Amino acid sequence: MDPLSAAMKIAGSGLEAQSTRLRIVSENIANARSTGDTPGADPYRRKTITFGEEVDRAGGVTTVGVKKLGVDESDFTTEYDPSNPGADERGVVKLPNVNMLVEMADMREANRSYDANLQTIKQTRDLISSTIDLLKSQ
Repeated sequence: MDPLSAAMKIAGSGLEAQSTRLRIVSENIANARSTGDTPGADPYRRKTITFGEEVDRAGGVTTVGVKKLGVDESDFTTEYDPSNPGADERGVVKLPNVNMLVEMADMREANRSYDANLQTIKQTRDLISSTIDLLKSQ
C-alpha cells in the first residue's frame, strides 16, 4: 500500500474510534443523574472504552480500533433524597459513578483527536490531488 493510502486508512480508523468514544462519553453525560427505578436499585454505571491496535495485513498498516467497551466498577455516590423513587428505607439514593469533570475532559480530548485525524485526511487528500495534477501536466 502506498504511503498516502496508508495515511488515509490510519486516520480513518482514528475517526471511527474517536466517534465511538464521543458516543460513550455522551451516554455517560446523559445519564449522570439517572437513578434506579426501585428503592435501593443500582443507578446507571459509567461506561468505559479501551482502544487497541489492529493490524491490517492486506494493507500492511497498523490502525486503531475499539478493543473493549466496559463499565467503571467504582463506587456509586449517595445522596439523601427521600422523595426520589430510587431512595431506600433511610431516604438515601445511589447516584451514578459519573464525574462530569472527567467526562468533559474525555469529550474535549476525543474531539481534538477527531479533528486531528480529520485534518490528516484533508492534508492527504490535498497531496493526492497535487500528485494527480503534476502527473496530468507532464
